[in-house]
Amino acid sequence: MGGYLVAIDGSPASKDALQYALEMARDTGAAVTAIHVVSPEQFFVGGDEPPESFAEADDELLLSSVEDAETRGQELLDEATAVAERADAEIETGMLYGEPVERITEYADEEDFEAIYVGHRGTSERYEGLFGSVAKAVAGRATVPVTVVR
Repeated sequence: MGGYLVAIDGSPASKDALQYALEMARDTGAAVTAIHVVSPEQFFVGGDEPPESFAEADDELLLSSVEDAETRGQELLDEATAVAERADAEIETGMLYGEPVERITEYADEEDFEAIYVGHRGTSERYEGLFGSVAKAVAGRATVPVTVVR
């Protein structure tokens, strides 16, 4: 497939990453694919303190929210398509399921992308407190260049 892979989660930084990838693609002629990962992180509910263990995190999962997460993800992908159209650029979109770092890096390998673009901070700082920065982890695990956009 080739081209640039952009992981979007609705955060301001991920929107900036999309814009940056579209600009780079315009200069290089590369294709852009935006993906959204539906992950357990989106189902956390409850207080402001991060869960202290994976078991506690598991207790806080709101399992009935998968459909809501899919709906939200599709809205974000539709928004990415609209952004690309306004920039007069082509874009493909897709939804993946699972742990974001694993899915983003695996998909980049499977589809032979040239580069990955991610925002420096996602929508859930609480999740990042427990699991570490998704952007940092993607950069550490990916086999292609990763651009972390601030």
